[in-house]
Amino acid sequence: MDLYNTTTLTEKQKQEIIALWNTEYPIKLALASLHAFNEYLHTLSDKQHLLLVDLEDRVKGWLVYFKRDQEPCFAMLLDASLQGQGWGSKFLNRAKANHSELNGWVIDNNKTLKKNGQPYKSPIGFYRKNGFAIREDVKFDNKGIQGIKVTWKST
Repeated sequence: MDLYNTTTLTEKQKQEIIALWNTEYPIKLALASLHAFNEYLHTLSDKQHLLLVDLEDRVKGWLVYFKRDQEPCFAMLLDASLQGQGWGSKFLNRAKANHSELNGWVIDNNKTLKKNGQPYKSPIGFYRKNGFAIREDVKFDNKGIQGIKVTWKST
């Protein structure tokens, strides 16, 4: 496995990220097409991507840094087969090394379903373990999915 930064994604990488997105995120958040993913990326300013690729150069994880309302934000995906092996923490450690502040949004419950019919497991415990503050006072509702903000600042 290899981690590397890039400011642009190839068509192949985008397709692999879409497949990962549609497998790992709740079905209500699925991306219908490459066009939908490109539209999502277009809404993000100052994008930087961090990719985790396997020996065959297939994307197994994706973290994107961006600005929203002048706030440094990120979104992250990791193949379920790699979860619990430290790769998510490696992603976040790289992000922390390159940024003094990170803000993200996470689903705060296990009620939503993934494409395979299994519940989406809330990553709140993972972010707490990695030094993020869980902002239960800042909530969102997107397509009937509820979540909260997570924040990290260097000390």
